[in-house]
Amino acid sequence: MEKITDTSPLNTLSAAPGFRSGFVTFIGRPNAGKSTLLNALTGTKLAITSDTPQTTRHRFRAILDGEDYQLILVDTPGIHKPHDSLGEELNYSALQALQSVDAVAFLLDATREFGKGDLWILEQLKGLRCPLILVVSKTDKATPEQVEAQIEAATAIRNFDVICALSAVSGEGLERFKNKLLTLLPEGPRWFPAGMRTDQDLSVLIAEFIREKVLYLTRDEVPHAVGVEVEEISYDKKKDIHLINAMIFVERDSQKGILIGKGGEKIKEIGTSARNDLAQLLASRVYLDLRVKVRKNWRRDINQIRRFGYGQGN
Repeated sequence: MEKITDTSPLNTLSAAPGFRSGFVTFIGRPNAGKSTLLNALTGTKLAITSDTPQTTRHRFRAILDGEDYQLILVDTPGIHKPHDSLGEELNYSALQALQSVDAVAFLLDATREFGKGDLWILEQLKGLRCPLILVVSKTDKATPEQVEAQIEAATAIRNFDVICALSAVSGEGLERFKNKLLTLLPEGPRWFPAGMRTDQDLSVLIAEFIREKVLYLTRDEVPHAVGVEVEEISYDKKKDIHLINAMIFVERDSQKGILIGKGGEKIKEIGTSARNDLAQLLASRVYLDLRVKVRKNWRRDINQIRRFGYGQGN
């Protein structure tokens, strides 16, 4: 299978004196803007985004390279009150990402009032021994008063080493935030090969890009009930085309009917939309074969959750 990454950090490599490297975890409630910020900083779409809670189900790392630094950004699922085993696993994965990192960025949506969920997350950050950054996101959609209110609410609970307000969409404050992160990095090795974009396996990236289109193109309970598994990837070098077979899992027959649509229209729309993004990701043409299968109550089945790679801190 073609891969765009080597998933093992090269922690045996040394770096020139003065080279700085480190890991920074993004944490916050669902839809706080973590994945959008990661994409904006890397200049590449690596993490999927949508307005649907639990969009991010994997914890993965994106690598930002410079001549004298390597910044590894750790994206995490939004922390929320879980309603099933999937939700519990996602929360566990997010909290595990706080271990052994060089800094933690707590994202707070400027447009949403500070709430119990934000307070609970800040309580989990009490024992941190690394720098803590407050990031008030989505400033392009908020008033200065809203931004200031969020800063006041968060700083009343915790002390922060750095406070940034930014918009990943407009770019406002983005460069300042990046520069602040770089100042927090210790001297260290180049953990990943130069030019590597993410430690995530290619099959997982493809599955997530497909799931993102389901999130955008379906409604009600369907987006939450969807899991995607890539069954086969091959590359025809002569024709410069990737051939991908993927299965979309849902929990009920009615959800399967919605995904397929009348005359197969919905699944075709999902496939067409996903192919456009996948072609950019893979820098080639893409043939995508999508099928839909019912796996009842998979979100309550810990083995199935982990089969998708959503559990055990992944």
